[in-house]
Amino acid sequence: MIRHEIWGRSATFLFIIAAISLQFISGDDSLATKNGTKTEVPSSSKGKTGQTILFVLLGIGGATAIGFFLFKYWQKKKREEQHARLLKLFEEDDELEVELGFRE
Repeated sequence: MIRHEIWGRSATFLFIIAAISLQFISGDDSLATKNGTKTEVPSSSKGKTGQTILFVLLGIGGATAIGFFLFKYWQKKKREEQHARLLKLFEEDDELEVELGFRE
């Protein structure tokens, strides 16, 4: 249940960021100058800002996903170590039983 909530929030957050970045990509093609006339933006720089923002957001999302999976992997390893310690603590010790006379 918790995994679903985390993925739901992450997916929603990434969707919102992607929608915002798309607003920058499809922005106005002209810039206003001081005297009120408009000049055209060169076509080579039109999508660069939006594309850069998109790549940065994808990089951040990828780094977050990798961090999330590494954290889950670390938690799993720690849980396995604790389980092994618990089993070692409660494993039957034959020497102790013989000493106490429970077993021959």
